[in-house]
Amino acid sequence: MTSTWIYLVRHGSVVGAETRRFIGHLDVPLSPSGEAEIERLAARLARVPLAAVYASDLLRSRLSAEIIARPHGLTSRIEPALREMAMGRWEGLTADEITAREPEAFKEWMARIGEFPFPEGESVPDLLARAWPAFERVVGAHAGERVAVVAHGGTNRAILCRALGLPLDRLLVFGQDYAALSLLEWRQARFVLHFLSQTAHAT
Repeated sequence: MTSTWIYLVRHGSVVGAETRRFIGHLDVPLSPSGEAEIERLAARLARVPLAAVYASDLLRSRLSAEIIARPHGLTSRIEPALREMAMGRWEGLTADEITAREPEAFKEWMARIGEFPFPEGESVPDLLARAWPAFERVVGAHAGERVAVVAHGGTNRAILCRALGLPLDRLLVFGQDYAALSLLEWRQARFVLHFLSQTAHAT
């Protein structure tokens, strides 16, 4: 049976990344260094015969996908279900700011990261319930081909948990730096992880 290969990408670094704020659905742009990271990743992937490039509808993911698609003469395809987890009233805040405002809620979120929802936002199961069917559609539409999926740290971690059969409370075992590249192979009705969160191209 022919394999399908999925190049799972996190978008490049964003404006204000150094403040380490919870971004979620905030539509922040790539920073100049983030664009440069993705340009280097695009040069690496230029040798891969990509059939399609998919992205979430948030600006940082869309621009990253456009840069990756360009060497292949492709137009990136937007899949809103791949957007980052909604972080509710914590969006735009740092961990210190959240701890100062809602210490008990933040403590519980950290202890139950695989299930506890962001206040007025989503939980990881909520995220997976929308992102996984979209990911499956992409894989199913490109049997025997190679595709890139450009999304977000939370989204990619949830997809990796589901693909590899790990419980969602193991979410943070997966590194997802900016411009990180992971490679999944779909063969014989199962996913195989070939490499995780490579970022050598980004430096």
